[in-house]
Amino acid sequence: MQDAPRFQSQSNTTHPAGWAASAAEARVPGSGGNATQPAAPGRVSGMSTPPTLLPLPQPGETPVRVLTVAGSDSGGGAGLQADLRTMALLGVHGCTAVTAVTVQNTLGVTGVHEVPAGTVAAQVRAVVYDIGVGAVKTGMLASTPIITALAEVFAELGIGKGSHVPLVLDPVAASVTGDPLFTGSAQNALTRSLFPLATLLTPNLDEVRLFTGIDVVDGATQREAARVLHGLGPRWVLVKGGHLRTSPVSTDVLFDGQEFTELSAARVPTTDDHGAGDCLGAATACALAHGWDVAAAVALGKDWATRCVGAAYPLGSGHGPVSPLWRLRG
Repeated sequence: MQDAPRFQSQSNTTHPAGWAASAAEARVPGSGGNATQPAAPGRVSGMSTPPTLLPLPQPGETPVRVLTVAGSDSGGGAGLQADLRTMALLGVHGCTAVTAVTVQNTLGVTGVHEVPAGTVAAQVRAVVYDIGVGAVKTGMLASTPIITALAEVFAELGIGKGSHVPLVLDPVAASVTGDPLFTGSAQNALTRSLFPLATLLTPNLDEVRLFTGIDVVDGATQREAARVLHGLGPRWVLVKGGHLRTSPVSTDVLFDGQEFTELSAARVPTTDDHGAGDCLGAATACALAHGWDVAAAVALGKDWATRCVGAAYPLGSGHGPVSPLWRLRG
C-alpha cells in the first residue's frame, strides 16, 4: 500500500492527505515567515520599481517545491526548461513531469514525441508521494489521454481548486511561432477535465480565441472573455494581454467571478519573447507554494515576467528567450 501524499511545511515534516498548510507554514524554511506579500495586485510598473521577490532558502535548507507538468523545449526557451529557470532563480526546487519531447529551436517546432499518459501520471505520483509539492503548474499537455490521466491523478492526490495544492493551468495550444501543440479533441478534453480543477487559468489572447471564440481587441472584450472562461470552471482567470500588440501597454485582467483587477506594464519593444507565458505562470506558482493568495501571487508573476522580457536576449535566427538571469545581478 502506497504512503499518503506529502505536502510541504515550514518544518519540513510530512502530512497526510487532508492537511492544508497555512500561509505562514508554507513559506520557505529559514524565511521566518517574513516574505513580502503585496496586499493585492495593482498596476505593475515593470522595471521602474524594486522587484518583489520570494525569499531564498539558506544553504542546506529544503526549499519550497513546485511541480511543472510540461513539454521539453530542445531550444531551451520555453516549456519545462523555462519553468525550471524561473523556479531556480526564485529560490524554489522545481520538479518535473514530462509530457512530450519537442524537436524545436527559435524558428519553430518540427516534431513532437508524446510520453505515454500512464508515465506522465506516474511521474506526478512519484514526486508527490516522496518529495511533496506546494503548487503545480502545467504547460503543454499534448493529447487527450495525457489530459485525462492528469485529471484523474490530480483528483486522486488533492491537486487543484478546493484541494490541498493549487494548480496553475497554462492552456498551451501553440508555440510562439504558431505551430499547433495539440489537437481539437485535446482542446475539448482540457476544457472538460482540467479547467474545473484549475485554481488559476492563464490563457494568452490566441488561446482565448481558441477556447471561447472571442477576439480580444480592447478592455471590454478582454473582460468578456474572462467571464466566459470563468464559467468553464476555474476559480480564477488571468487573461493575458501581451499579444495585443497594438497597445502601448501590456494589460492582464484577473477575474475571480465577481471582481476584475488590471495589471499593466509598459510594453517592451522586442521580438525576443519566447517563454514569457511560462515565466509568468511558473513565478505565480512559486508564490502560491509560499502560501501567497492568488491575487498577490499573480502580481508577483506579472512583475517577474515583465522584468524577464526586459532582459530577453537574441538567440538563433528566430525568437530569443525571455530571461530571469537579471536576478543574478543583485
